[in-house]
Amino acid sequence: MHRLIVALLASVDAVIAAAVGLAVTLAPLTLLWVFGFGGGADWGALWPSAVSVWQLGNLVPLSITLPPEYLAATGIDAGAASFVLSLAPLAFAGFTAVFAARSGARASHADAWLTGVLTSSAVFALLTTGAALTGANDVARAETWQAILVPTLVFALPALVAAVVTEWSEAGSGAIARLRDRVEAAPHGWGEVPALVARGTAVVVVGLVGIGAAVAAVALFARAGQIVALFQAGDVDPIGATVITLVQLAYVPTLAVWGMSFVAGPGFAVGTGTAVSPAGTQVGVIPGLPALGAVPESTTSWLLLLALLPIALGALAGWIARSRLLHARGSFRERSPHPLHAALARRAEPPGAWAQLQPAPAPGPASSRFDAGKTAALSGLLSGAPSEEPGADAPLDEDVDSPEDPIAARLVVTAGIALLSGGAAALLAWAASGSLGPGRLAEFGPDAGPVALAVGLEVLLGAAILLLSPRSAGGGNSAAQDSAPATAGVEPAADDEPHPEPPEAAAFAAVAAFTARRSGAVPAEDAEERHPSPPVRGARPTPLPGAGGGVTSDATTEPIELPRLD
Repeated sequence: MHRLIVALLASVDAVIAAAVGLAVTLAPLTLLWVFGFGGGADWGALWPSAVSVWQLGNLVPLSITLPPEYLAATGIDAGAASFVLSLAPLAFAGFTAVFAARSGARASHADAWLTGVLTSSAVFALLTTGAALTGANDVARAETWQAILVPTLVFALPALVAAVVTEWSEAGSGAIARLRDRVEAAPHGWGEVPALVARGTAVVVVGLVGIGAAVAAVALFARAGQIVALFQAGDVDPIGATVITLVQLAYVPTLAVWGMSFVAGPGFAVGTGTAVSPAGTQVGVIPGLPALGAVPESTTSWLLLLALLPIALGALAGWIARSRLLHARGSFRERSPHPLHAALARRAEPPGAWAQLQPAPAPGPASSRFDAGKTAALSGLLSGAPSEEPGADAPLDEDVDSPEDPIAARLVVTAGIALLSGGAAALLAWAASGSLGPGRLAEFGPDAGPVALAVGLEVLLGAAILLLSPRSAGGGNSAAQDSAPATAGVEPAADDEPHPEPPEAAAFAAVAAFTARRSGAVPAEDAEERHPSPPVRGARPTPLPGAGGGVTSDATTEPIELPRLD
Protein backbone atom coordinates (compact mmCIF):
# COMPACT_ATOMS: atom_id res chain seq x y z
CA MET A 1 0.00 0.00 0.00
CA HIS A 2 1.22 3.50 -0.81
CA ARG A 3 2.67 5.40 2.12
CA LEU A 4 0.38 8.37 1.52
CA ILE A 5 -2.69 6.17 1.84
CA VAL A 6 -1.26 4.62 5.02
CA ALA A 7 -0.67 8.10 6.45
CA LEU A 8 -4.24 9.15 5.63
CA LEU A 9 -5.73 6.04 7.22
CA ALA A 10 -3.57 6.48 10.31
CA SER A 11 -4.72 10.10 10.60
CA VAL A 12 -8.34 8.97 10.43
CA ASP A 13 -7.66 6.45 13.21
CA ALA A 14 -6.22 9.17 15.44
CA VAL A 15 -9.18 11.47 14.78
CA ILE A 16 -11.65 8.70 15.61
CA ALA A 17 -9.81 7.76 18.80
CA ALA A 18 -9.89 11.33 20.08
CA ALA A 19 -13.39 12.19 18.83
CA VAL A 20 -15.04 9.10 20.30
CA GLY A 21 -13.47 9.70 23.69
CA LEU A 22 -14.61 13.31 23.76
CA ALA A 23 -18.06 12.46 22.43
CA VAL A 24 -18.60 9.84 25.14
CA THR A 25 -18.16 12.55 27.77
CA LEU A 26 -19.89 15.35 25.90
CA ALA A 27 -23.08 13.44 25.05
CA PRO A 28 -24.19 12.71 28.66
CA LEU A 29 -23.35 16.28 29.67
CA THR A 30 -25.50 17.56 26.83
CA LEU A 31 -28.41 15.39 27.94
CA LEU A 32 -27.91 16.65 31.47
CA TRP A 33 -27.96 20.22 30.18
CA VAL A 34 -31.18 19.61 28.23
CA PHE A 35 -33.16 17.63 30.80
CA GLY A 36 -31.57 18.83 34.03
CA PHE A 37 -31.22 22.55 33.44
CA GLY A 38 -33.84 22.95 30.73
CA GLY A 39 -31.42 24.70 28.43
CA GLY A 40 -31.06 27.65 30.75
CA ALA A 41 -27.39 27.08 31.52
CA ASP A 42 -24.54 28.08 29.24
CA TRP A 43 -23.87 25.23 26.84
CA GLY A 44 -20.37 26.56 26.25
CA ALA A 45 -19.39 25.40 29.74
CA LEU A 46 -20.00 21.79 28.74
CA TRP A 47 -16.99 21.59 26.43
CA PRO A 48 -14.40 22.39 29.14
CA SER A 49 -16.09 19.89 31.45
CA ALA A 50 -16.01 17.19 28.77
CA VAL A 51 -12.34 17.88 28.04
CA SER A 52 -11.47 17.66 31.74
CA VAL A 53 -13.22 14.30 32.12
CA TRP A 54 -11.50 12.98 28.98
CA GLN A 55 -8.12 14.15 30.22
CA LEU A 56 -8.66 12.49 33.59
CA GLY A 57 -9.59 9.26 31.84
CA ASN A 58 -6.30 9.42 29.92
CA LEU A 59 -4.24 9.64 33.13
CA VAL A 60 -3.90 13.43 33.33
CA PRO A 61 -4.12 14.63 36.98
CA LEU A 62 -6.46 17.55 37.57
CA SER A 63 -6.16 20.29 40.18
CA ILE A 64 -9.66 20.94 41.50
CA THR A 65 -10.49 24.34 43.01
CA LEU A 66 -14.05 24.70 44.24
CA PRO A 67 -15.53 28.21 43.90
CA PRO A 68 -16.44 30.11 47.12
CA GLU A 69 -20.14 30.25 46.29
CA TYR A 70 -20.24 26.46 46.02
CA LEU A 71 -18.49 26.11 49.37
CA ALA A 72 -21.01 28.48 50.95
CA ALA A 73 -23.96 26.61 49.45
CA THR A 74 -22.76 23.15 50.50
CA GLY A 75 -21.08 24.04 53.79
CA ILE A 76 -17.77 22.43 52.82
CA ASP A 77 -14.73 23.48 54.83
CA ALA A 78 -12.51 25.94 53.02
CA GLY A 79 -9.51 23.69 53.69
CA ALA A 80 -11.01 21.10 51.38
CA ALA A 81 -11.61 23.55 48.56
CA SER A 82 -8.43 22.54 46.67
CA PHE A 83 -7.22 19.01 45.99
CA VAL A 84 -5.83 16.83 43.26
CA LEU A 85 -8.08 14.40 41.38
CA SER A 86 -5.95 11.68 39.76
CA LEU A 87 -7.85 8.39 40.15
CA ALA A 88 -8.51 7.74 36.47
CA PRO A 89 -11.53 5.98 34.96
CA LEU A 90 -9.47 3.58 32.86
CA ALA A 91 -12.23 2.94 30.35
CA PHE A 92 -11.06 6.01 28.40
CA ALA A 93 -7.38 5.06 28.45
CA GLY A 94 -8.26 1.47 27.58
CA PHE A 95 -10.25 2.55 24.53
CA THR A 96 -7.45 4.85 23.38
CA ALA A 97 -4.81 2.13 23.81
CA VAL A 98 -6.84 -0.57 22.04
CA PHE A 99 -7.68 1.70 19.12
CA ALA A 100 -4.06 2.81 18.84
CA ALA A 101 -2.84 -0.80 18.84
CA ARG A 102 -5.29 -1.61 16.07
CA SER A 103 -4.00 1.32 14.04
CA GLY A 104 -0.36 0.28 14.52
CA ALA A 105 -1.04 -3.33 13.50
CA ARG A 106 -2.90 -2.20 10.39
CA ALA A 107 0.00 0.06 9.41
CA SER A 108 2.34 -2.91 9.76
CA HIS A 109 0.12 -5.03 7.52
CA ALA A 110 0.39 -2.26 4.93
CA ASP A 111 4.23 -2.49 5.06
CA ALA A 112 4.55 1.08 6.36
CA TRP A 113 4.44 0.70 10.12
CA LEU A 114 6.78 3.59 10.90
CA THR A 115 4.82 5.98 8.70
CA GLY A 116 1.53 4.93 10.26
CA VAL A 117 2.73 5.18 13.85
CA LEU A 118 4.40 8.56 13.41
CA THR A 119 1.48 10.04 11.48
CA SER A 120 -1.24 8.83 13.86
CA SER A 121 0.74 9.92 16.92
CA ALA A 122 1.37 13.37 15.46
CA VAL A 123 -2.31 13.85 14.56
CA PHE A 124 -3.42 12.66 18.00
CA ALA A 125 -0.94 15.02 19.66
CA LEU A 126 -2.32 17.88 17.56
CA LEU A 127 -5.90 17.09 18.59
CA THR A 128 -4.84 16.76 22.23
CA THR A 129 -3.16 20.15 22.06
CA GLY A 130 -6.31 21.74 20.65
CA ALA A 131 -8.46 20.17 23.35
CA ALA A 132 -6.07 21.30 26.11
CA LEU A 133 -5.99 24.90 24.87
CA THR A 134 -9.73 25.24 24.28
CA GLY A 135 -10.91 23.25 27.32
CA ALA A 136 -9.02 25.09 30.06
CA ASN A 137 -11.18 26.16 33.02
CA ASP A 138 -10.71 27.45 36.54
CA VAL A 139 -12.40 24.59 38.37
CA ALA A 140 -10.42 21.65 36.92
CA ARG A 141 -7.02 22.75 35.73
CA ALA A 142 -4.34 20.57 34.19
CA GLU A 143 -0.76 21.41 33.42
CA THR A 144 -0.56 22.15 29.71
CA TRP A 145 2.44 19.89 29.09
CA GLN A 146 0.78 17.01 30.94
CA ALA A 147 -2.50 17.55 29.10
CA ILE A 148 -0.63 17.20 25.80
CA LEU A 149 2.10 14.65 26.55
CA VAL A 150 0.28 12.06 28.69
CA PRO A 151 -2.66 11.33 26.33
CA THR A 152 -0.25 11.28 23.40
CA LEU A 153 1.85 8.63 25.13
CA VAL A 154 -1.28 6.63 25.94
CA PHE A 155 -1.92 6.51 22.19
CA ALA A 156 1.62 6.34 20.77
CA LEU A 157 3.11 3.59 22.95
CA PRO A 158 0.43 0.93 22.24
CA ALA A 159 0.54 1.81 18.55
CA LEU A 160 4.32 1.39 18.48
CA VAL A 161 4.26 -1.88 20.44
CA ALA A 162 1.52 -3.38 18.26
CA ALA A 163 3.33 -2.36 15.06
CA VAL A 164 6.66 -3.82 16.20
CA VAL A 165 5.06 -7.06 17.39
CA THR A 166 3.20 -7.44 14.10
CA GLU A 167 6.37 -6.74 12.14
CA TRP A 168 8.30 -9.30 14.19
CA SER A 169 5.71 -12.03 13.70
CA GLU A 170 4.51 -11.43 10.14
CA ALA A 171 6.84 -9.18 8.15
CA GLY A 172 8.94 -10.72 5.38
CA SER A 173 11.25 -7.78 4.81
CA GLY A 174 12.47 -4.68 6.59
CA ALA A 175 14.81 -3.91 9.46
CA ILE A 176 12.74 -5.71 12.10
CA ALA A 177 12.33 -8.77 9.89
CA ARG A 178 16.08 -8.92 9.31
CA LEU A 179 16.70 -8.61 13.03
CA ARG A 180 14.17 -11.38 13.69
CA ASP A 181 15.79 -13.68 11.16
CA ARG A 182 19.20 -13.03 12.68
CA VAL A 183 17.91 -13.70 16.19
CA GLU A 184 16.00 -16.83 15.20
CA ALA A 185 19.12 -18.22 13.54
CA ALA A 186 20.87 -18.37 16.91
CA PRO A 187 21.76 -21.93 17.97
CA HIS A 188 20.63 -23.90 21.00
CA GLY A 189 17.10 -22.45 20.98
CA TRP A 190 18.12 -18.86 21.70
CA GLY A 191 16.26 -17.65 18.64
CA GLU A 192 12.93 -18.61 20.23
CA VAL A 193 13.56 -16.71 23.47
CA PRO A 194 12.15 -13.22 22.55
CA ALA A 195 8.93 -14.60 21.08
CA LEU A 196 8.39 -17.00 23.97
CA VAL A 197 8.94 -14.29 26.58
CA ALA A 198 6.46 -12.00 24.84
CA ARG A 199 3.89 -14.76 24.43
CA GLY A 200 4.19 -15.90 28.02
CA THR A 201 3.93 -12.34 29.35
CA ALA A 202 0.80 -11.72 27.28
CA VAL A 203 -0.80 -14.89 28.65
CA VAL A 204 -0.04 -13.88 32.24
CA VAL A 205 -1.17 -10.24 31.93
CA VAL A 206 -4.41 -11.07 30.12
CA GLY A 207 -5.12 -13.80 32.64
CA LEU A 208 -4.46 -11.51 35.60
CA VAL A 209 -6.79 -8.82 34.26
CA GLY A 210 -9.47 -11.42 33.56
CA ILE A 211 -9.18 -12.90 37.05
CA GLY A 212 -9.28 -9.43 38.57
CA ALA A 213 -12.44 -8.60 36.63
CA ALA A 214 -14.04 -11.87 37.77
CA VAL A 215 -13.17 -11.16 41.40
CA ALA A 216 -14.59 -7.63 41.11
CA ALA A 217 -17.78 -8.99 39.55
CA VAL A 218 -18.19 -11.53 42.34
CA ALA A 219 -17.70 -8.81 44.95
CA LEU A 220 -20.28 -6.55 43.30
CA PHE A 221 -22.78 -9.40 43.15
CA ALA A 222 -22.14 -10.51 46.73
CA ARG A 223 -22.44 -6.95 48.05
CA ALA A 224 -25.33 -5.89 45.85
CA GLY A 225 -27.48 -5.00 48.85
CA GLN A 226 -24.91 -2.58 50.23
CA ILE A 227 -24.50 -0.98 46.80
CA VAL A 228 -28.25 -0.43 46.47
CA ALA A 229 -28.35 1.04 49.98
CA LEU A 230 -25.67 3.58 49.05
CA PHE A 231 -27.67 4.53 45.96
CA GLN A 232 -30.72 5.14 48.10
CA ALA A 233 -28.73 7.07 50.69
CA GLY A 234 -27.57 9.45 47.98
CA ASP A 235 -31.17 10.62 47.47
CA VAL A 236 -30.60 11.60 43.86
CA ASP A 237 -33.14 11.99 41.09
CA PRO A 238 -33.17 9.71 38.03
CA ILE A 239 -30.87 12.04 36.10
CA GLY A 240 -28.35 12.09 38.93
CA ALA A 241 -28.56 8.31 39.29
CA THR A 242 -27.91 7.95 35.57
CA VAL A 243 -24.84 10.19 35.75
CA ILE A 244 -23.47 8.29 38.76
CA THR A 245 -24.03 4.98 36.98
CA LEU A 246 -22.19 6.15 33.86
CA VAL A 247 -19.28 7.39 35.94
CA GLN A 248 -19.03 4.06 37.74
CA LEU A 249 -19.13 2.17 34.44
CA ALA A 250 -16.11 4.18 33.34
CA TYR A 251 -14.32 2.96 36.48
CA VAL A 252 -15.01 -0.75 35.83
CA PRO A 253 -11.49 -1.38 34.38
CA THR A 254 -10.06 0.36 37.45
CA LEU A 255 -11.98 -2.02 39.70
CA ALA A 256 -10.66 -4.96 37.65
CA VAL A 257 -7.08 -3.87 38.39
CA TRP A 258 -7.99 -3.58 42.07
CA GLY A 259 -9.27 -7.16 41.92
CA MET A 260 -5.98 -8.24 40.29
CA SER A 261 -4.03 -6.65 43.15
CA PHE A 262 -6.29 -8.37 45.68
CA VAL A 263 -5.68 -11.76 44.06
CA ALA A 264 -1.91 -11.20 43.93
CA GLY A 265 -1.84 -10.51 47.68
CA PRO A 266 -0.91 -6.86 48.36
CA GLY A 267 -4.48 -5.63 47.86
CA PHE A 268 -5.43 -1.96 47.59
CA ALA A 269 -6.29 1.06 49.66
CA VAL A 270 -9.57 3.00 49.89
CA GLY A 271 -8.12 5.90 51.78
CA THR A 272 -5.10 6.90 53.80
CA GLY A 273 -4.19 4.24 56.36
CA THR A 274 -6.56 1.60 54.95
CA ALA A 275 -5.87 -1.79 53.36
CA VAL A 276 -8.02 -4.40 51.66
CA SER A 277 -6.21 -7.70 51.06
CA PRO A 278 -6.75 -11.46 51.56
CA ALA A 279 -4.62 -11.28 54.70
CA GLY A 280 -6.98 -8.79 56.33
CA THR A 281 -9.10 -5.70 55.84
CA GLN A 282 -8.68 -2.42 57.66
CA VAL A 283 -11.00 0.34 56.51
CA GLY A 284 -12.51 3.31 58.23
CA VAL A 285 -15.11 5.69 56.90
CA ILE A 286 -15.10 5.48 53.13
CA PRO A 287 -16.91 7.71 50.61
CA GLY A 288 -20.53 6.94 49.95
CA LEU A 289 -19.94 5.98 46.32
CA PRO A 290 -22.12 2.97 45.44
CA ALA A 291 -19.25 1.08 43.76
CA LEU A 292 -17.22 1.21 46.99
CA GLY A 293 -19.98 -0.78 48.64
CA ALA A 294 -18.32 -3.87 47.12
CA VAL A 295 -15.36 -3.45 49.50
CA PRO A 296 -15.63 -6.26 52.08
CA GLU A 297 -15.75 -5.36 55.73
CA SER A 298 -13.66 -8.41 56.67
CA THR A 299 -11.86 -11.23 54.93
CA THR A 300 -11.02 -14.85 55.69
CA SER A 301 -7.64 -16.51 55.56
CA TRP A 302 -8.97 -18.92 52.96
CA LEU A 303 -8.75 -16.08 50.46
CA LEU A 304 -4.97 -16.45 50.58
CA LEU A 305 -5.46 -19.43 48.27
CA LEU A 306 -6.22 -16.91 45.54
CA ALA A 307 -2.46 -16.45 45.24
CA LEU A 308 -2.41 -19.85 43.54
CA LEU A 309 -4.10 -18.31 40.52
CA PRO A 310 -1.10 -16.15 39.46
CA ILE A 311 1.10 -19.22 40.07
CA ALA A 312 -1.19 -21.22 37.77
CA LEU A 313 -0.95 -18.51 35.12
CA GLY A 314 2.83 -18.65 35.36
CA ALA A 315 2.68 -22.43 34.99
CA LEU A 316 0.44 -22.04 31.94
CA ALA A 317 2.88 -19.59 30.38
CA GLY A 318 5.74 -21.98 31.17
CA TRP A 319 3.89 -24.90 29.64
CA ILE A 320 3.22 -22.94 26.45
CA ALA A 321 6.86 -21.84 26.26
CA ARG A 322 8.22 -25.32 26.91
CA SER A 323 5.88 -26.82 24.32
CA ARG A 324 7.23 -24.38 21.77
CA LEU A 325 10.79 -25.06 22.82
CA LEU A 326 10.44 -28.84 22.53
CA HIS A 327 8.13 -29.21 19.57
CA ALA A 328 8.70 -26.20 17.28
CA ARG A 329 10.61 -27.01 14.13
CA GLY A 330 14.28 -26.35 14.66
CA SER A 331 13.86 -25.41 18.34
CA PHE A 332 16.84 -26.35 20.50
CA ARG A 333 18.51 -28.08 17.59
CA GLU A 334 21.99 -27.39 16.43
CA ARG A 335 22.20 -27.47 12.66
CA SER A 336 25.14 -29.66 11.63
CA PRO A 337 26.34 -30.78 8.17
CA HIS A 338 24.14 -33.47 6.67
CA PRO A 339 25.89 -36.88 6.36
CA LEU A 340 25.47 -36.78 2.58
CA HIS A 341 27.08 -33.35 2.50
CA ALA A 342 29.90 -34.69 4.66
CA ALA A 343 30.38 -37.58 2.27
CA LEU A 344 30.56 -35.23 -0.71
CA ALA A 345 33.03 -33.08 1.17
CA ARG A 346 35.22 -36.12 1.79
CA ARG A 347 35.04 -36.88 -1.92
CA ALA A 348 36.67 -33.50 -2.52
CA GLU A 349 39.58 -34.31 -0.21
CA PRO A 350 42.95 -35.49 -1.60
CA PRO A 351 42.82 -38.96 -3.12
CA GLY A 352 44.91 -40.44 -0.33
CA ALA A 353 42.52 -39.36 2.39
CA TRP A 354 39.49 -40.72 0.50
CA ALA A 355 41.16 -43.95 -0.42
CA GLN A 356 41.62 -44.81 3.24
CA LEU A 357 37.82 -44.87 3.67
CA GLN A 358 37.15 -47.14 0.62
CA PRO A 359 37.03 -50.94 0.55
CA ALA A 360 39.92 -52.83 -0.93
CA PRO A 361 39.90 -52.53 -4.72
CA ALA A 362 39.26 -55.64 -6.76
CA PRO A 363 41.80 -56.85 -9.28
CA GLY A 364 41.55 -55.48 -12.77
CA PRO A 365 42.45 -52.38 -14.71
CA ALA A 366 42.25 -49.23 -12.63
CA SER A 367 40.21 -47.32 -15.17
CA SER A 368 37.74 -50.17 -15.48
CA ARG A 369 37.25 -50.38 -11.72
CA PHE A 370 36.75 -46.62 -11.51
CA ASP A 371 34.09 -46.58 -14.25
CA ALA A 372 32.33 -49.60 -12.79
CA GLY A 373 32.38 -48.04 -9.33
CA LYS A 374 30.79 -44.85 -10.64
CA THR A 375 28.10 -46.83 -12.41
CA ALA A 376 27.33 -48.95 -9.36
CA ALA A 377 27.20 -45.92 -7.08
CA LEU A 378 24.77 -44.15 -9.41
CA SER A 379 22.58 -47.25 -9.67
CA GLY A 380 22.59 -47.75 -5.93
CA LEU A 381 21.60 -44.11 -5.34
CA LEU A 382 18.73 -44.37 -7.84
CA SER A 383 17.58 -47.72 -6.49
CA GLY A 384 17.16 -46.31 -2.99
CA ALA A 385 19.53 -48.79 -1.39
CA PRO A 386 20.37 -47.84 2.16
CA SER A 387 23.74 -46.25 2.67
CA GLU A 388 26.22 -47.36 5.25
CA GLU A 389 26.80 -43.71 6.22
CA PRO A 390 24.85 -43.02 9.43
CA GLY A 391 22.00 -40.64 8.72
CA ALA A 392 22.67 -40.50 4.98
CA ASP A 393 19.07 -41.41 4.22
CA ALA A 394 17.77 -38.37 6.11
CA PRO A 395 16.31 -35.46 4.11
CA LEU A 396 18.82 -32.79 3.24
CA ASP A 397 16.91 -30.11 5.15
CA GLU A 398 16.45 -32.15 8.32
CA ASP A 399 18.01 -30.80 11.46
CA VAL A 400 20.24 -33.03 13.53
CA ASP A 401 19.37 -32.98 17.20
CA SER A 402 21.92 -31.40 19.41
CA PRO A 403 22.85 -33.47 22.44
CA GLU A 404 23.01 -30.38 24.59
CA ASP A 405 20.11 -29.45 26.85
CA PRO A 406 19.51 -25.67 26.47
CA ILE A 407 18.86 -25.00 30.14
CA ALA A 408 20.28 -21.48 29.83
CA ALA A 409 17.61 -20.48 27.29
CA ARG A 410 14.87 -21.85 29.54
CA LEU A 411 16.28 -19.90 32.47
CA VAL A 412 16.17 -16.70 30.45
CA VAL A 413 12.60 -17.38 29.30
CA THR A 414 11.48 -18.03 32.88
CA ALA A 415 13.13 -14.89 34.23
CA GLY A 416 11.89 -12.79 31.29
CA ILE A 417 8.26 -13.83 31.75
CA ALA A 418 8.43 -13.10 35.48
CA LEU A 419 10.11 -9.70 35.07
CA LEU A 420 7.85 -8.46 32.29
CA SER A 421 4.72 -9.72 34.05
CA GLY A 422 5.73 -7.91 37.23
CA GLY A 423 6.46 -4.74 35.24
CA ALA A 424 3.10 -4.88 33.46
CA ALA A 425 1.31 -5.44 36.78
CA ALA A 426 3.15 -2.45 38.26
CA LEU A 427 2.11 -0.27 35.31
CA LEU A 428 -1.53 -1.29 35.67
CA ALA A 429 -1.43 -0.70 39.43
CA TRP A 430 0.05 2.76 38.93
CA ALA A 431 -2.63 3.66 36.38
CA ALA A 432 -5.42 2.42 38.69
CA SER A 433 -4.30 4.40 41.75
CA GLY A 434 -4.47 8.05 42.67
CA SER A 435 -6.31 10.66 44.63
CA LEU A 436 -10.07 11.00 44.85
CA GLY A 437 -10.30 14.03 47.09
CA PRO A 438 -8.73 15.90 50.02
CA GLY A 439 -7.55 14.46 53.32
CA ARG A 440 -7.97 10.72 53.69
CA LEU A 441 -9.20 10.44 50.10
CA ALA A 442 -5.74 11.21 48.75
CA GLU A 443 -4.73 7.53 48.55
CA PHE A 444 -6.81 5.10 46.53
CA GLY A 445 -5.87 1.96 44.70
CA PRO A 446 -2.96 -0.50 44.84
CA ASP A 447 0.70 0.25 45.46
CA ALA A 448 2.73 -0.50 42.33
CA GLY A 449 5.87 -1.77 44.10
CA PRO A 450 4.35 -4.55 46.23
CA VAL A 451 2.09 -5.63 43.36
CA ALA A 452 5.06 -5.94 41.00
CA LEU A 453 7.06 -7.94 43.54
CA ALA A 454 4.18 -10.31 44.37
CA VAL A 455 3.19 -10.94 40.75
CA GLY A 456 6.80 -11.41 39.69
CA LEU A 457 7.54 -13.99 42.38
CA GLU A 458 4.30 -15.90 41.85
CA VAL A 459 4.72 -16.04 38.09
CA LEU A 460 8.37 -17.01 38.50
CA LEU A 461 7.40 -19.94 40.71
CA GLY A 462 4.73 -21.17 38.31
CA ALA A 463 6.86 -20.79 35.19
CA ALA A 464 9.87 -22.45 36.83
CA ILE A 465 7.79 -25.53 37.68
CA LEU A 466 7.17 -26.21 34.00
CA LEU A 467 10.20 -24.71 32.30
CA LEU A 468 12.95 -25.83 34.67
CA SER A 469 11.69 -29.27 35.65
CA PRO A 470 13.97 -32.12 34.50
CA ARG A 471 13.12 -34.05 31.40
CA SER A 472 11.62 -37.51 31.52
CA ALA A 473 13.85 -40.46 32.21
CA GLY A 474 15.41 -42.05 29.17
CA GLY A 475 17.24 -38.99 27.95
CA GLY A 476 17.29 -37.82 24.43
CA ASN A 477 15.44 -35.01 22.88
CA SER A 478 11.84 -34.87 24.08
CA ALA A 479 10.73 -33.45 20.77
CA ALA A 480 12.20 -36.42 18.95
CA GLN A 481 10.58 -38.81 21.43
CA ASP A 482 7.20 -37.15 21.10
CA SER A 483 7.40 -37.21 17.31
CA ALA A 484 8.36 -40.92 17.24
CA PRO A 485 5.62 -43.27 15.99
CA ALA A 486 3.39 -44.90 18.54
CA THR A 487 4.50 -48.36 17.39
CA ALA A 488 8.07 -47.88 18.50
CA GLY A 489 9.68 -51.14 19.43
CA VAL A 490 7.67 -53.18 16.85
CA GLU A 491 9.67 -54.69 14.02
CA PRO A 492 8.92 -52.90 10.78
CA ALA A 493 7.03 -54.78 8.15
CA ALA A 494 8.70 -55.96 4.98
CA ASP A 495 9.20 -53.30 2.40
CA ASP A 496 6.92 -54.88 -0.18
CA GLU A 497 5.07 -51.75 -1.25
CA PRO A 498 6.34 -49.45 -3.98
CA HIS A 499 7.89 -46.21 -2.89
CA PRO A 500 7.43 -43.07 -4.95
CA GLU A 501 10.45 -42.00 -6.94
CA PRO A 502 11.10 -38.61 -8.51
CA PRO A 503 9.97 -38.19 -12.14
CA GLU A 504 13.52 -38.12 -13.47
CA ALA A 505 14.41 -41.47 -11.86
CA ALA A 506 13.38 -43.45 -14.96
CA ALA A 507 15.70 -41.52 -17.28
CA PHE A 508 18.63 -41.75 -14.90
CA ALA A 509 18.05 -45.49 -14.42
CA ALA A 510 18.06 -46.07 -18.17
CA VAL A 511 21.33 -44.19 -18.53
CA ALA A 512 22.83 -46.14 -15.65
CA ALA A 513 21.79 -49.49 -17.15
CA PHE A 514 23.21 -48.61 -20.54
CA THR A 515 26.46 -47.41 -18.98
CA ALA A 516 26.72 -50.58 -16.91
CA ARG A 517 26.28 -52.78 -19.97
CA ARG A 518 28.95 -50.93 -21.93
CA SER A 519 31.40 -50.95 -19.05
CA GLY A 520 30.93 -54.64 -18.33
CA ALA A 521 29.51 -54.22 -14.83
CA VAL A 522 26.44 -56.21 -16.02
CA PRO A 523 26.75 -59.05 -18.55
CA ALA A 524 25.04 -58.29 -21.83
CA GLU A 525 22.92 -61.49 -21.74
CA ASP A 526 21.45 -60.44 -18.35
CA ALA A 527 20.81 -56.82 -19.27
CA GLU A 528 17.37 -57.34 -20.69
CA GLU A 529 16.35 -59.60 -17.81
CA ARG A 530 17.54 -57.14 -15.15
CA HIS A 531 16.16 -54.02 -16.84
CA PRO A 532 13.51 -55.11 -19.34
CA SER A 533 12.17 -51.55 -19.45
CA PRO A 534 12.86 -48.22 -17.74
CA PRO A 535 11.36 -48.22 -14.24
CA VAL A 536 8.12 -46.36 -13.88
CA ARG A 537 7.38 -43.83 -11.16
CA GLY A 538 6.49 -45.55 -7.91
CA ALA A 539 8.55 -48.71 -8.45
CA ARG A 540 11.90 -49.31 -6.83
CA PRO A 541 14.53 -50.40 -9.42
CA THR A 542 16.55 -53.47 -8.53
CA PRO A 543 20.09 -52.70 -7.38
CA LEU A 544 22.85 -53.76 -9.69
CA PRO A 545 25.63 -56.02 -8.49
CA GLY A 546 28.30 -54.15 -6.71
CA ALA A 547 26.00 -51.45 -5.41
CA GLY A 548 27.83 -51.60 -2.12
CA GLY A 549 31.07 -50.54 -3.75
CA GLY A 550 32.83 -53.91 -4.11
CA VAL A 551 32.68 -54.36 -7.90
CA THR A 552 34.83 -57.08 -9.51
CA SER A 553 34.95 -57.05 -13.27
CA ASP A 554 37.38 -57.75 -16.05
CA ALA A 555 35.73 -55.17 -18.29
CA THR A 556 37.91 -52.95 -20.39
CA THR A 557 37.48 -49.27 -20.75
CA GLU A 558 35.60 -48.17 -23.86
CA PRO A 559 34.21 -44.77 -24.88
CA ILE A 560 30.69 -44.34 -23.54
CA GLU A 561 28.05 -43.50 -26.09
CA LEU A 562 24.85 -42.09 -24.60
CA PRO A 563 21.54 -42.85 -26.36
CA ARG A 564 20.02 -40.11 -28.40
CA LEU A 565 16.96 -38.67 -26.76
CA ASP A 566 15.21 -37.77 -29.99
